[in-house]
Amino acid sequence: FNYGADEYDAEGNEEPKALPEGSETMPYIDESPTMSPQLSARGQESGDGVSPTPTDGLGTGGEREAGKGLEMRKLVLSGFLASEEIYINQLEALLLPMKPLKATATTSQPVLTLQQIETIFYKIQDIYEIHKEFYDSLCPKVQQWDSNVTMGHLFQKLASQLGVYKAFVDNYKIALETAEKCSQSNYQFQKISEELKVKGPKDSKESHTSVTMEALLYKPIDRVTRSTLVLHDLLKHTPADHPDYPLLQDALRISQNFLSSINEDIDPRRTAVTTPKGETRQLVKDGFLVELSEGSRKLRHVFLFTDVLLCAKLKKTAVGKHQQYDCKWYVPLADLVFPSPEESEHCPQVHVIPDHELEDMKMKISAIKSEVQKEKANKGQSRAIERLKKKMFENEFWLLLNSPAIPFRIHNRNGKSYLFLLSSDYERSEWREAIQKLQKKDLQAFVLSSVELQVLTGSCFKLRTVHNIPVTSNKDDDESPGLYGFLHVIVHSAKGFKQSANLYCTLEVDSFGYFVSKAKTRVFRDTTEPQWNEEFEIELEGSQSLRILCYEKCYDKTKLNKDNNEIVDKIMGKGQIQLDPQAVQTKNWHMDVIEMNGIKVEFSMKFTSRDMSLKRTPSKKQTGVFGVKISVVTKRERSKVPYIVRQCIEEVEKRGIEEVGIYRISGVATDIQALKAVFDANNKDILVMLSDMDINAIAGTLKLYFRELPEPLLTDRLYPAFMEGIALSDPAAKENCMMHLLRSLPDPNLITFLFLLEHLKRVAEKEPINKMSLHNLATVFGPTLLRPSEGESKAHLTLASDIWSHDVMAQVQVLLYYLQHPPISFTELKRNTLYFSTDV
Repeated sequence: FNYGADEYDAEGNEEPKALPEGSETMPYIDESPTMSPQLSARGQESGDGVSPTPTDGLGTGGEREAGKGLEMRKLVLSGFLASEEIYINQLEALLLPMKPLKATATTSQPVLTLQQIETIFYKIQDIYEIHKEFYDSLCPKVQQWDSNVTMGHLFQKLASQLGVYKAFVDNYKIALETAEKCSQSNYQFQKISEELKVKGPKDSKESHTSVTMEALLYKPIDRVTRSTLVLHDLLKHTPADHPDYPLLQDALRISQNFLSSINEDIDPRRTAVTTPKGETRQLVKDGFLVELSEGSRKLRHVFLFTDVLLCAKLKKTAVGKHQQYDCKWYVPLADLVFPSPEESEHCPQVHVIPDHELEDMKMKISAIKSEVQKEKANKGQSRAIERLKKKMFENEFWLLLNSPAIPFRIHNRNGKSYLFLLSSDYERSEWREAIQKLQKKDLQAFVLSSVELQVLTGSCFKLRTVHNIPVTSNKDDDESPGLYGFLHVIVHSAKGFKQSANLYCTLEVDSFGYFVSKAKTRVFRDTTEPQWNEEFEIELEGSQSLRILCYEKCYDKTKLNKDNNEIVDKIMGKGQIQLDPQAVQTKNWHMDVIEMNGIKVEFSMKFTSRDMSLKRTPSKKQTGVFGVKISVVTKRERSKVPYIVRQCIEEVEKRGIEEVGIYRISGVATDIQALKAVFDANNKDILVMLSDMDINAIAGTLKLYFRELPEPLLTDRLYPAFMEGIALSDPAAKENCMMHLLRSLPDPNLITFLFLLEHLKRVAEKEPINKMSLHNLATVFGPTLLRPSEGESKAHLTLASDIWSHDVMAQVQVLLYYLQHPPISFTELKRNTLYFSTDV
């Protein structure tokens, strides 16, 4: 089973996403909930029912489950009601100017004609009446909430009236255009449409907010999706034997069909076809590279022959037809030069995809991988497995296309320049060295005739050595899946340098089919025998090889970065070793030497599988702080937030808040262990030691403290409820639930969490300098603060890569939710028994 390059548009053309509101195309309406829940009441038979917000004082297991479901339904509904109230107020605000405008339409000085009013406010009155009736019927039911309350019929009725929305959506674009034209030609209408007053919710401090007409006209489109999400959430927490269940299912079916019908019109596909060209010589090297062409990334198959570099793409062909390449361009090696960074200032700027988008995609891929494993284990249908594999291939292809950022420039002396992007400097230097080696021979410049070019391109298919795009979905089932877990590497020293230099090493590992740089030693100045002795913890995601590159640091100001990802330092040597699962998986350190260009680099490594590294082990001593319950530590210290948390955060804010990759880059392991020992012993030299220590080690100590808590900061008890809360699709219900959960935390946990939250927000404010966004920080801290302790996680443990994917994705989302939330105050939180979102 292979999705080769053969079956994919190597241009990387995806179907364009729909445009935002007010743009040429109709706005795309999202049909998918944030984490699509199953449409059945999960775990009815298996007894693993959903575990939402904890409720105390409930009886037996069955009653407790029913009680939890009941409370979750109330949370979902009360949140939805709050947003429904705001929606009705918004529709009211839109209707308010309609009557006076109609009144002036028949006078001698109309602001708008009746036709224009009809077009702009089309169906708003009907939509308002439908929702007002729905709200008035649902509100008393939620206020007198108990297990006998039914409200499915109300949602069913609401869904049956969606035809009005269809009419609204069809008219939406014309309504917007008309409103815009009228604004431009009539000052009075412009003033009205720029500031419509929307009434605040009943219990809100704000009496009114000002909103533009354009924004309000978009609200009904937004609302259909919202109602569908709420139906998902309600079904998830309604037992299958409840009278509401079939009614809600019916309402959801109608809503989803409606959404599909409005989205069907938006599917512009494009394909790129160009003319083929070719010629035969000896092939030296070939492989897939990402080219930046006309501002977009394209996957190319690049062929290096003895005297020419040819860049091609696979042509799409009909089934059973012979596969062919299209030549995009070629450069005779006699004319090929590598421009230096300062010569390439006119080169296009590389658009780098934010880390968090790449991380999200990796998590999606891991989640699909575990679904494939589950299907296989359950002897699932091959059609379902094929579908999942296809989805995985598409996601991996996106990652392969969008993650490379290291520029590799090729210039033809006769004028044209080309730019490839690579994810590994190792590969860049391999291509460069192979070309330079061939250029040492006496080469002639030439131009290929169209027939010669056709023959050469034709030979590429037969001669190629790399057949498939390097993604894991192209691996055979019996191939090694690689290692998942943590590789600890100590880079000791290097020798064999001819003269003194400023030297450092980087470590690369492969994950998701391509290599990325994971760690970098400090620069050892002016030496022929650097002694780094630095330890790194590298996360492996299906990795099979480790590469070490040794560089000489460039301090020449004229050559320094024109481009963030430009590496101007000189590679002194490079080498790679296979990570053999049998050899690596011992508890002891394994010493090794890599030889490269006469240089020998000594290093040691050991591997910890993921399930081992995820263990939270309580400390046997209760005197220290690591591995000791947070309540014990704060009580002993008579503090609200543990001393170690306060000190590490203070130090990071003092001198590490602008450090690139703070909290992401691992500190030296020995430094972290030294700090751990000092905090555990409550040594009086702590402050002196902190002020001298590398800031990444201090950041690492703080992470280690949270990682080693015997129970996660957000507690084992509430973990299932956090997972349920973050999976809610309706924002108001989610807000209700997530705030309710914070209130349920013990005080030391809550105060420490809020303290850390504000710190992380301050770190993210410096993102332009430190490159750490809220999402990056959530990725680093989410699992650390939420991952359940041993007893809890046993229940979910199946495959190493499996637990990693779905759970981690949700853990990151939970922390990200709170990081993106407006400031949360402890007293406010404790005072409010129910949070209502004011944002629709």
